[in-house]
Amino acid sequence: MHRSRLVWLAVLSIVAIGAVGAENSPAIPAGGASNVTLAFASLNNLRRRAENAPGPLAALGVYRDAWQQSDGQLRFFIAQAIATADSELGLYQEALTDHPSAAPQTRGTPSAYPDGDNYVCEPAAAAIAELARDRRLVVVNEAHHVGESRWLSLELLPQLRALGYTHFAAESLDPRDRKLAARGYPVHASGYYVREPLYGEMVRRALQLGFQVVAYESDRRDASPEQREADQTDNLYNAVFAHNPAARLFVHAGYAHAHKKTGYLWNIKPMAQQLGERIGSAALSIDQSVLRPAAPGHQYGAYPLLVDEYTPRVPSVLRERKTRQLWSLEPDYYDVSVILPQGRLEQGRPDWLNLDGARTASVIPSGLCAGALPCLIEARRAGEPTIAIPSDRWTQRSGPLRALLYLPPGDYRLRASNANGALLGERDLQVSFAHPDTTD
Repeated sequence: MHRSRLVWLAVLSIVAIGAVGAENSPAIPAGGASNVTLAFASLNNLRRRAENAPGPLAALGVYRDAWQQSDGQLRFFIAQAIATADSELGLYQEALTDHPSAAPQTRGTPSAYPDGDNYVCEPAAAAIAELARDRRLVVVNEAHHVGESRWLSLELLPQLRALGYTHFAAESLDPRDRKLAARGYPVHASGYYVREPLYGEMVRRALQLGFQVVAYESDRRDASPEQREADQTDNLYNAVFAHNPAARLFVHAGYAHAHKKTGYLWNIKPMAQQLGERIGSAALSIDQSVLRPAAPGHQYGAYPLLVDEYTPRVPSVLRERKTRQLWSLEPDYYDVSVILPQGRLEQGRPDWLNLDGARTASVIPSGLCAGALPCLIEARRAGEPTIAIPSDRWTQRSGPLRALLYLPPGDYRLRASNANGALLGERDLQVSFAHPDTTD
């Protein structure tokens, strides 16, 4: 018998009633929901301070200083902000270790283990698109500090567009950026999570495919968690369905906002459930926030077992051989569980960044940072200005390591800057699929 099946009962003993991330925080401390609201308000104030920093490296410093001086619920939220900033800076592996308290967890008892005798592993995008063929609302979630959780949506965008989906909504988008569609690419002011390169690529790709891209976050400065879900629902309904009942919507959301049942989010009804009820068509809810890489010792118990049994190379789902149904770890909350590949480090960066061959690894030219550390290296498409979200970023903090940039084929302008945002060097780079570029 495979070891995965032997230890499944042990996994059940690990299941906790806590949840993940700022939207799925640990149990509410003394003081109840009011403490959560106060922590959210403090976090929003801190974000505004970080916004005024001279660059993303300096913003990370703002969060780290605040973390040292905080405790309780706010400290947990700031840890997520630090890890999100790591991800924005291309430090994807560091993001996992800087927010280890975001260990993936479940509610109640999970589904039976999907052993290899009864299930087969398939690429998630094609399988989910098949389920979405006759639906009106698809909601895929992410773990905000895990850049890999944007890979699936990048693959789904062209498939859902081909099925007739008309709108793409991303949680982080700022409705005040009214020039996004005309530009064709996101900038710093386009939204908070959009600043991470793969998130920015999602938005860029959606625009290229002809989606109407929708911002739907609450515009209340200090919205309570309950008000935030209601505002998100109202904003999506009014922007998409109120005047176009035949519209079809793909939403990329965070954590439990994508759930079809109340239970996480401090028992507040989630946006996906509310919106499905409003339009009379339940959301197709996809979870990829649980079965994913995390800091050592902080992964969901079943994740390494499933990776060992099925060795996924891309975001993957499990299909039962007899019924052909897709497996969900928690079917009451979401319809399908996605397993993200573990990946391995290549010259300091996780190799999943090649997105199954969609991107090529290019060695960063030596001398670009002019010997200054820390150094932020950004790669933007030729012709896009420095305010555009780059296609990839890497932050070199120490040592002679020459890390890799992962880029689609094309012409790029590399830019290196210091912690204060000052220019250190620039270089042109051409990327093809032929071989990694190692030119200095």
